Amino acid sequence: MTVALWIVQVLLALILVITGSFKFFQSREKVIASGGTWAVDFNAATIKIIAGAELISGLLVIVPGLLGHGLLLSFIGAACIALIMVGSIFVHIGREEYQHATINTVFLLMTLFVVFAVKPF
Repeated sequence: MTVALWIVQVLLALILVITGSFKFFQSREKVIASGGTWAVDFNAATIKIIAGAELISGLLVIVPGLLGHGLLLSFIGAACIALIMVGSIFVHIGREEYQHATINTVFLLMTLFVVFAVKPF
């Protein structure tokens, strides 16, 4: 169970840090041009807020575990990722981008695994 938890946490951290960094440090137009058609519905500031939340949540899911303490922070990071994924699923379904919604559903399931496996309380 511990190995599976670490694998899922590392995957989530990599995915969220990489995608969050890309969206945070690129312009809205570059995000749209690279396939992020969802960004058409949002202004640049909102995209930066979403990207920042992804980046911070991705770090929170893994860094406390690497430091050997802070399960509560990992739990909070995973819970934030779950909220981001739920929002993303609704946006993609609303835009009829079902393939992206399916991918985000897989990420949501991975995140829920982390939320329930960490058990900080």
